[in-house]
Amino acid sequence: MANLGGDRHSQLAPQQQVQQRLALQQHKDQASSSHRSDTLLSRIPKILPHERVFPIQIGCELFKLSGASISSDAPSYFSQYFLCQIRQAEKNGEDVSSAIRTLYIDRDPVTFKDIYLHLQGYHVQPRDATHFVRLFADAQFYSLPKLMSQLYGESVFTSIGHREFQIPRELFSDPGNSPNFFSLGFTIFFSTPEDVFPGLDREGLLRPPSIIPPSVPLRSADTFAELLRLLRGYPVAIRDETHRADLLRDCRYFNFRGLEQRLIPHSISFNQARRRDEIVIRLKDILKSGITVTPEPTAADPLAGWVTYARPFVDDRPYELVLEIGDETTRLQFGPGGAGASSSSIRAEFFRDSRTRIAKMFEVIATKLKLPPTTQPPGLLMAKGGGLSSQSPTPGNTPLSEDLVRVMLDPEASVTLDGRPWVAPASEEMNDERPYVTTTATVAPPSSGNMSAPSSAGGQDSPLSMHAPFSLSNSNNNNTIPPPSKKRRRVDSHGPSNGGMQAEEWIVRTGQWRLRIQEAKNGKAAVECVLMAVKVDAMSSEQSRNSQRGFLGG
Repeated sequence: MANLGGDRHSQLAPQQQVQQRLALQQHKDQASSSHRSDTLLSRIPKILPHERVFPIQIGCELFKLSGASISSDAPSYFSQYFLCQIRQAEKNGEDVSSAIRTLYIDRDPVTFKDIYLHLQGYHVQPRDATHFVRLFADAQFYSLPKLMSQLYGESVFTSIGHREFQIPRELFSDPGNSPNFFSLGFTIFFSTPEDVFPGLDREGLLRPPSIIPPSVPLRSADTFAELLRLLRGYPVAIRDETHRADLLRDCRYFNFRGLEQRLIPHSISFNQARRRDEIVIRLKDILKSGITVTPEPTAADPLAGWVTYARPFVDDRPYELVLEIGDETTRLQFGPGGAGASSSSIRAEFFRDSRTRIAKMFEVIATKLKLPPTTQPPGLLMAKGGGLSSQSPTPGNTPLSEDLVRVMLDPEASVTLDGRPWVAPASEEMNDERPYVTTTATVAPPSSGNMSAPSSAGGQDSPLSMHAPFSLSNSNNNNTIPPPSKKRRRVDSHGPSNGGMQAEEWIVRTGQWRLRIQEAKNGKAAVECVLMAVKVDAMSSEQSRNSQRGFLGG
């Protein structure tokens, strides 16, 4: 029995030791907590006596705060008011307790309850946009620096399309998306924690101005919700081009520049044939800050290179640029011999916005290459009136090109002419008397009849009143291309004289081009920019354009 009793005593002793250790640890924790409280209390500046109670009436409700609570967020309107009373009483030799009068402020007591909690050491979280602006307005009116700083870091409360949104400010911290609509517009009253109603004199201000919650009623709440999802890093499926246009429109409205660059139509891929990454992007989406030039010198051309592009705020490195130009704003002009002649005689003319954008792009490229600017003769500027600013920029205003830009139809380019695949003839020498040229390309048969336009279509002055340079022979099954029609639209010759011969024209619906920098033999500068065709959809007659029209009724 003695042995059994000894065993039980040996089992209970460790449990008692554990309990004693837990009790000792709890005592230490309580002491540490009390020490932290004393430390925190000691950190409150002693602006007012910590133990004294000060009465503040807000509207119809009376609040009583200790000097420690008021001093915790000071200097403020409250601390200055009661400090002046204490100093005046001490100066007059009066009793401080009887000298302190109640501070009355005609403001909302419901809003002040949150400020009351803040002064007592609680964290106050805005509930909605109305609560936020009221809390912020009163915090500024009472000059509470800590509360203003806290609210300045809070989420942005706003209403978009009559739907409430709470937006974390870190979503706007990205350099590509800041400054934006909210930081530049809504924060006129929430600009910095130090400002007290910017533009208003605090002295003599009886009450803060009325501030309505930020609201943008004329924008789509659904579209804005998708933009927020994208800003948070989640994907959003682009349903169609109309949906993409809606997202881009609101990106530009709210000035989310980085997000806009992610949403613009583009394609990034690795070209196995060229062993390099490339980006396809539209001309109207090009920004000058993303343009660079990558040298690629060869023995034959030590100045050769390619134009590269990186989307600002998004891409960390540039890609070889494949520029897409659409909207039928490009016209290709072939020299004597038409499309079968030397590719060095092909020139591109641009119209409407594309001409201005190409000119500005060439200006940026010339700047990157450190080329001297091209100046217009003073007499020409004076004759047109208004100087250079009154003229529409053209590629000829840059040192990289003439008004008609040099184009190369590379054998690897995919060319569709009048809805059918087109392959350049094997020989560089081609004229109207040349017999049919056999090609290995598979050409789809025309959908209806003869594809050549009638001789009177469009008149002689119409830019599209030319005839197809090639058409399929319905009686020939060996996939041959007949010679060009002799009824080509005559165009003015640019550059060397063409001996009175007629030149062929194509209107490009949509084209994709690489921009090659190469040595210029007789150019304005040492180098020139050449458009290398990648993919081209063109038409050679107005009939081809009309055949692809659709009726409004479907």
